[in-house]
Amino acid sequence: MGHALLDRIDQRIRLAGHNRLALLLFRLGSRQLFGVNVFKVQEVLPRPPLFRLPQLPRAFAGAADVRGRTVPVLDLGRAIDQEPGDPPQYLVVTEFNRSVQGFLVSAVERIVNIAVEDIQPPPEWGGGASPHLTGITRHNGELIQLLDVESVLAESAPRERDTQPLAPLEVAPSVPRQVLVVDDSRVARNQIRGVLEQLGLESTQLSDGRQALDHLLQLVAAGQAPGERYAMVISDIEMPAMDGYTLTTEIRRNPALSDLYVLLHTSLSGVFNQAMVERVGADDFVAKYSEHDLAEHIGRRLMALA
Repeated sequence: MGHALLDRIDQRIRLAGHNRLALLLFRLGSRQLFGVNVFKVQEVLPRPPLFRLPQLPRAFAGAADVRGRTVPVLDLGRAIDQEPGDPPQYLVVTEFNRSVQGFLVSAVERIVNIAVEDIQPPPEWGGGASPHLTGITRHNGELIQLLDVESVLAESAPRERDTQPLAPLEVAPSVPRQVLVVDDSRVARNQIRGVLEQLGLESTQLSDGRQALDHLLQLVAAGQAPGERYAMVISDIEMPAMDGYTLTTEIRRNPALSDLYVLLHTSLSGVFNQAMVERVGADDFVAKYSEHDLAEHIGRRLMALA
């Protein structure tokens, strides 16, 4: 099933930049349907034998030998406190944030194409949205919850921060010190905020491309030039309401916004994204997540403004 399913990914690439998202649908324990961006998925396999590695965090079920490569494996249902049900039968091997990891799931369904505008923010319970969801949508009348697998992985296996602190940037007084950050992941926004603060910069943080475009157009309507307020825009790619490719396209086609510098910052494949950067007119691309790589791209932009 895995090869037949993933062979269709090439057909989905043409959707990028058209504000559509290809989702791999799967179930965890109960009958609830979940989705993850198919571009994060390498392959889907029947559950393989697992073995323990001493260095694996306790949250991991073990590791698997996948085509001669040792892949750490997380029981996804257990990691998000999903009610137990059918035991995990499949391994979804993913690659994002410069690492490969596997997630155990109960059942794998199919790939569907969803219009990004049909994805809604996750509902809020107890004063806040679920930290494990980036959005919800429906397909054929069935509710789909979009999992923030980056957040799940960050909680299950926290990364050590880069040991070398970042030095504040020394830039000319005329250079804007504000950066517009657009990302639907709470974890990612906090990470970017931390880098900017170390560099001595401030940020405005929004959770999707539609919010960002509306914000920029409001500035224009108020007589402010976004290119003078913001040194750059740092945008994720996969977001509800409007993805980063479409946001970049809208910025480039509007004369009042077209001088904004756009850095796309995403966990998706670097090779694929480099081609899309050129297609939609972004200025640069950096893969998640390295504090020093992100800081280098930010510094290069601000030095160019001096």
